Amino acid sequence: MADLLKAPTWLWLNKVALLLASLMILAVTSAGRALAVDRFQVEGYQLANGLQILLKPGDRGHVAIRLVVGVGFDDFPCATQELPHLLEHLLFSGLDESGEGGLEERMQALGGEWNAFTSNSDTTFVIEAPARNQRKALDLLRAIITQTRIDAKALELSRQIVEHEDGGHYSHLERLLDRQDIGHGASDQLATELGLKCPERSNVADLNLAQVQAVRDKWYVANNMTLIVVGDLDRLLPAYLERVYSDLRSADLDDSDATLLSISHAAQMRRTLPQGWLGEGSKLHWFYLEPAIAGEHPQALDLVQEYLDWALYTELRLKHGLSYGPWSQRDAFGDTGILSLNADVDRDDLPRAERVLGQMMDNLREHGLDPQTFERIKQQVLARQAWAVQGNSELADYYWNNLGDYDSGRFDDPSRAISQVSLDEANRALREVLKQPPYVRIEQPLLSYDQVYMLAALIGLLLVGMILTLVRGWRRRRTPAQ
Repeated sequence: MADLLKAPTWLWLNKVALLLASLMILAVTSAGRALAVDRFQVEGYQLANGLQILLKPGDRGHVAIRLVVGVGFDDFPCATQELPHLLEHLLFSGLDESGEGGLEERMQALGGEWNAFTSNSDTTFVIEAPARNQRKALDLLRAIITQTRIDAKALELSRQIVEHEDGGHYSHLERLLDRQDIGHGASDQLATELGLKCPERSNVADLNLAQVQAVRDKWYVANNMTLIVVGDLDRLLPAYLERVYSDLRSADLDDSDATLLSISHAAQMRRTLPQGWLGEGSKLHWFYLEPAIAGEHPQALDLVQEYLDWALYTELRLKHGLSYGPWSQRDAFGDTGILSLNADVDRDDLPRAERVLGQMMDNLREHGLDPQTFERIKQQVLARQAWAVQGNSELADYYWNNLGDYDSGRFDDPSRAISQVSLDEANRALREVLKQPPYVRIEQPLLSYDQVYMLAALIGLLLVGMILTLVRGWRRRRTPAQ
């Protein structure tokens, strides 16, 4: 005890945090699942090197592990955006001569499985493993982060994998089509047109070992990582993490080069996007740029989207039979959110579907949300919160996706914020959305079957006319002059 009191302040506080974490795990595991019901209460602390650790007891026999590294596509300019994705694949290329296969065999021997994902904001390593082997799985995870050897052969193989995941080799024709906004899905096309998305893919073939190593050196540091472990936790797990993960290096983080793309170009209000060559189907999309609603609950837009989802279903399917499964969606591109109303409709029904959709939005603009419908949908959303996240893996993913909401041992409870959204707030949010006209995008094949039949008939008539003309000319030449 005397030695502990003589230790530096940070070391003393760190050991206290480890002791509290161990006591918390011991209490919860010994008392069953009684304390694990509150999924928003999570034991969290930092190691001396800055690594953030979140531990949550859960279902027995299994652990879900997530290592979140704070680097993603948005941290790089368009030409090199694939660098974090490329590094993610390289880190699975092997620890020794056995290569990628040997690494996978080691995880299989532990009874676990793993994967990794690169998003706009982070790169996350995902492990599912038996509880009895959780420390061995964490050993292997640490090894791939720190010991993976990156060489030219591994780089070339990872390039091929990334190219395959992105749709194959990036040819000059594909690059030209991308620059002309041809081949994008509707939301990606609009984001590209507005300047919120890179107009073409990063060329993986241009990325080299030095660039990849620079990403590893800069971003794969302890103070840029969060380790999440959910499940049947080893009672000595905090002590293990202190011993094994505390020697990960830390570094000063400089993200001054990272800038989110903003709206920089004007987009056409209406476009038809060719998708395939032949067919009778089409997709109708109405896009609204999400406003910044100062002083309001951000969940107001969530409830507006849920309401619009029901309104689309009611109008386009139940009342008019125009679309089997219309849907609403919210996406983020750069620093801008986009709310979309979408429907699969028959090509011939497009004009009618647009009229119905326009009437629906005009009615909402004039009268606002129906109070009874809004309250019913709000209660459904609140009820969904009780069962939407269950099990170790879903909890770990929830913590991963909501790290920004974690503070002082708790994640924000969305139910509390949702319950505070009033009808007036939701109507104000809706009016802000509808201040602007929608960007309309229609995805459909170049030709319908009827158009093909008409084109074939026209070509047939032209051929018959040409043949008749040739026959008449031939007869004239064969007929002797009188």
